[in-house]
Amino acid sequence: MRIPAEALVSIEGTGALVRFAIVLAALTGLAALVTRSARLGYSRAQVTAAGRAAVQLTIVGSLISAVLGSWWLTAGFALLMLVVASVTGGRRVSGGALWWWGFLPVCAGALPVALVLVGTQIVPPVPISVVPILGILTGGAMTAMTLAGRRVREALTSRHGEVEAALAIGLLDRDARLLIARDDAGLALVPGLDQTRTVGLVTLPGAFVGTLLGGATPLQAAAVQLVVLIALLAVTAISTALTLELIARGLLPPGTADSAH
Repeated sequence: MRIPAEALVSIEGTGALVRFAIVLAALTGLAALVTRSARLGYSRAQVTAAGRAAVQLTIVGSLISAVLGSWWLTAGFALLMLVVASVTGGRRVSGGALWWWGFLPVCAGALPVALVLVGTQIVPPVPISVVPILGILTGGAMTAMTLAGRRVREALTSRHGEVEAALAIGLLDRDARLLIARDDAGLALVPGLDQTRTVGLVTLPGAFVGTLLGGATPLQAAAVQLVVLIALLAVTAISTALTLELIARGLLPPGTADSAH
């Protein structure tokens, strides 16, 4: 089953491109307006995120053919993804202090799982397969790190008295922090678990839709999506556990700044 061209998003021609831009701008404005009206605190972030996505995807869309034509360029692009994800996650969790520890949860989460998939040839060892899979896994590791870090930060702040009580009865700093924040860190796993539990019934995730639009059969697309979801469970578990451990040891101090605003 191959998806006909008319089923794809069209930006060919001036009219289609203008309509495309207007609709996306309107949706971005709606998100910002609702966020501001509800006083959720991220109205400006909605606009900047949409703008950054537009610029970044335009650049990637223009360069991706050249990147996928060379293993050296593919490796460089993969390294760029890992660096950006690690720095972004590290700064969001720590507020800027010791952000370089963010490389551990991201790289230790994404790279081993990607190597297993490529090494077993579940994912074909070709750039056009490696780049999107590594991108999905890296994004999952970064998201898990950010969610876990924020949950742990909030727990250690709001339950500071309990941490002090644990220290008073003889627990070490690390053990006291783990005792208080472990359950909160585990909440970072919930979005991935919910998506995996409801896939095909509530949602049709991006890997399934993208593979289907690329010409795969529905069963092939389902197989690709299953690989992605199960791999993400492993990635997010590793990233979450390492983030919790780094904060508990004081290596990635929970900051006070929220760079997502």
